[in-house]
Amino acid sequence: MRASPADLVITGCTVLVHDEEERIGFRPDAAIVVRDRVVESVTTAAEVRELPAAERIEAHGQVAMPGLINCHTHASMTVLRGLAEDLPIEEWFNDVVWPAESNLTAGDVELGARLACAEMIRGGVTCFADHYFHMDEVAAVVTECGLRAHLGEAYFSSQGPEGRERSAEFALRHRGGADGRITTALAPHAPYTVTDADLAATAELARAHGLPVHLHAAENRDQTDTSLARHGLTPIEVLDRTGLLDTDLLIAHGTGIIERDLPLLARTGGRTAVATAPRGYLKFAWPATTPVRALREAGVPVGLATDGAASNNSLDVWESMTLTALIQKSTEGDPRWLTSRQALHHATLQSARAVGLGGSVGTLAPGRRADLILVDLSGPHTQPVHDLAATLVHSARSSDVRTTVVDGRILMRDRELLTLDLPAVVGELGRRLPALTDRSHGRRIQEYDT
Repeated sequence: MRASPADLVITGCTVLVHDEEERIGFRPDAAIVVRDRVVESVTTAAEVRELPAAERIEAHGQVAMPGLINCHTHASMTVLRGLAEDLPIEEWFNDVVWPAESNLTAGDVELGARLACAEMIRGGVTCFADHYFHMDEVAAVVTECGLRAHLGEAYFSSQGPEGRERSAEFALRHRGGADGRITTALAPHAPYTVTDADLAATAELARAHGLPVHLHAAENRDQTDTSLARHGLTPIEVLDRTGLLDTDLLIAHGTGIIERDLPLLARTGGRTAVATAPRGYLKFAWPATTPVRALREAGVPVGLATDGAASNNSLDVWESMTLTALIQKSTEGDPRWLTSRQALHHATLQSARAVGLGGSVGTLAPGRRADLILVDLSGPHTQPVHDLAATLVHSARSSDVRTTVVDGRILMRDRELLTLDLPAVVGELGRRLPALTDRSHGRRIQEYDT
């Protein structure tokens, strides 16, 4: 082992690792050496006892694991958390959320992004895929706070060609930003708010510039039924007809994916991924959830997500992991599916692949970016530990995350945020609330009609 000081050494922990066949395992009394923003080695605590390091964390009794990835959210919707409750989705959109979103300024989006990033860092999220408006402000917050992010400027066809052009300009200008921590995507909203012509133009832009695409599609079964009635095609078939299934595509939700869609998705060879955010589906009382088992059998990566805090009330990916495991068991009628180790695989490598980062994050191994979290299992709700995977998925909570590291930089240590001023954000948000929640103007940014 090199004698020069490492940037960071974490020692004494149990490390979640993946073997050559991607099976989840755990290495006790281990250590992680970070140098030049990547994991240099995962070794034994004894091996690093004398290794000098710029920073050192003694993590006895803690589990080191890859940071969680929020594969689909609208980070700045934290400013609308709890504003629209106990409503079906069409009333949620048309009567509350889209009228309120017409109030949003760039400053509001920045404020919401700061609040969201603080919440995600505290919850062990090291990367998030964001799909929203005023994304220059979100990129600036990501650059400052140290998170990794996959960002897309959302657009509707009702905005005219300027919306699509703005989405492309943002993606080209910001990709590779924040020292490589920002990746970008084109971000049409959905097949029901974006015309086939705009979807096809987006696919052409994606191919021409090597950009991925992030959008909502087949969010629920009603959308699929409406699409079939109006066009004779499912939303997934619309994506195929417009060329989007020939791009690197991230689909949000997909609870309306049906059996006839699966061969099309399988044909993409893993280039199409789906993000599942189960808490919101429960709140909207949707009759189905993301068909994770069928998608996995079709070779489609499924990552974990929260959606925005206006629908989910939380950006807690840990909760998404737990709910995904439980709901899949109930939906499939099979307690052997989804296992705890399978759930952890979706939370780590599958989520990394979903956002196009499967070669750089998602596992703690030499050469991977040093995005990791330390989880404290000393609380009464996590003891005793008979099965460490089950303890992480079904007993631990996001509040058990003690330390969050991205690209080798410590963003939270012992629950203290180091890169964001949370009290200042909360104070400013309180001053902005009256203007944010005003709906007397009678405007909305779009109409939900599916």
